[in-house]
Amino acid sequence: MAILDWVVIGLFAVALIMIIVWVSRQKQSTASDYFLGGKDATWIAIGASIFASNIGSEHLIGLAGAGASSGMAMAHWEIQGWMILLLGWVFVPFYTRSMVYTMPEFLERRYNGASRTILSLISLISYVLTKVAVTVYAGGLVFQQVFGIDTLWGIDFFWIAAIGLVLITALYTIFGGMKSVLYTSVLQTPILLLGSLIILVLGLRELGGWDEMMRICSAVEVNEYGDSMTNLIRSNEDANYPWLGALIGSAVIGFWYWCTDQFIVQRVLSGKNEKEARRGTIFGAYLKLLPVFLFLIPGMIAFALHQKTGAFLPLTETGINSDAAFPTLVAKLLPAGVKGLIVCGILAALMSSLASLFNSSSALFTIDFYQRFHPNTDPKKLVRIGQIATVVIVFLGIIWIPVMRSMGDVLYNYLQEVQSVLAPGIAAAFLMGIVWKRASAQGGMWGLIAGLVIGLTRLSAKIWYDFNPVEGEHSWFQYMFYDCNWLFFCGWMLLFCLAVVFVVSLFTKAPDANKIQGLVFGTSTPEQRLATRQSWNAWDIVNTIIILGITAAFYIYFW
Repeated sequence: MAILDWVVIGLFAVALIMIIVWVSRQKQSTASDYFLGGKDATWIAIGASIFASNIGSEHLIGLAGAGASSGMAMAHWEIQGWMILLLGWVFVPFYTRSMVYTMPEFLERRYNGASRTILSLISLISYVLTKVAVTVYAGGLVFQQVFGIDTLWGIDFFWIAAIGLVLITALYTIFGGMKSVLYTSVLQTPILLLGSLIILVLGLRELGGWDEMMRICSAVEVNEYGDSMTNLIRSNEDANYPWLGALIGSAVIGFWYWCTDQFIVQRVLSGKNEKEARRGTIFGAYLKLLPVFLFLIPGMIAFALHQKTGAFLPLTETGINSDAAFPTLVAKLLPAGVKGLIVCGILAALMSSLASLFNSSSALFTIDFYQRFHPNTDPKKLVRIGQIATVVIVFLGIIWIPVMRSMGDVLYNYLQEVQSVLAPGIAAAFLMGIVWKRASAQGGMWGLIAGLVIGLTRLSAKIWYDFNPVEGEHSWFQYMFYDCNWLFFCGWMLLFCLAVVFVVSLFTKAPDANKIQGLVFGTSTPEQRLATRQSWNAWDIVNTIIILGITAAFYIYFW
């Protein structure tokens, strides 16, 4: 790192501090102010926050690493970002009418309190044990690679970078709430986009252009069916990414993540009205088209450079270290000053993801647990409770880091498997709750429970059979919960959970019409339908069609 790099990082830090100080002086006296930024966010802030919150360790480390190891296979998960449009067009009206702060709170309005509790617990546990800890782990790993420092003051630099990242992010999230997340995202998103674009351009120039990357990667077969690294659609017999399973699994996970996960939806709930919220999702969908090119393609470039030179990526005992693809490109290709800008972009991605996680987690605890049992709590005290909850979540995330670090290069695959069994039950409860008036409180609750039980069974079976392999013929249990491809399992699991909601609902009491008014298709009042219709125009439709067209063109090109 040259002096110019440190100057750039310093300027970024000053700009960040100025925004945080300004936000912290704004009114933050109620839960709406703190958790939803006063519900006055514009479409630019919403879209930028959706994108910046999404871009984190799984992209800087995982997606680039996936590009270097398996090529285009993981692009399905990124290109499914078009489902943000479903959030804006289908779900925003229902969420807005319900006047909720959290997704579990919406399930209570639609179903019952037990459904709210189940989803709150699942969300909080998954945030602490996966998203928070993994983002922090990746932050320490990235900065150790980029700065090239092993120890500082006799301490492993990984820990200095990881804990420093957490503390800085926690401070501005605690004092600034959702507004700090939204407004810092407006600063961080352009820096992240510019920095990643520079990496892409310089990487292609070093390699010899796009055609050279495609030539090298298309010559590398990834299975025995003739598919190469550049194939997005692979044989249905492929052990890891069969095309049908990839389409189904990525769609289920995408629906859950973009339309029902508190981590993303909270950005939309902060919108001042339906129009701003919907346009924020359209802007976010445009931005979501970029990560394949800004992170996955650079991973493929790093792999192609290694194939061409024989010594670009660092090596491990089992081969190249794919997860080091993005930081290696930063360290080896960028000139002074530009490297500092890229470091700012990496900081922006990690801090924005962490800030969103902290704010969403504290909202879940404060609104879905504390306020439920203390309904008359002073609004200012609720803000303080949210700040304390953030501190606790930070602490839990830090103490989980050693476990994440010990998992090393299997971390990204582990996260994808967790999401594939977390998503179906939640997706089924929300989908049936929105489209079917007859879906009962017991039906939604048991759909969530079925998803949780099956998911935990699948994860437990994977851990057990990984360490206790069975020779010879496998039992039906092992075939179903271990041998079955994880993507197909995700699809079958969604169908099962939908069936549970359907069958239980038929045999239990139907929901009261007044309770679900405005929360399900066909129950909206004329005034509510008129308000939704007036919130969109031809601009929204044209841009939606453009996004879907770009998505289709991407699939055709990389077929």
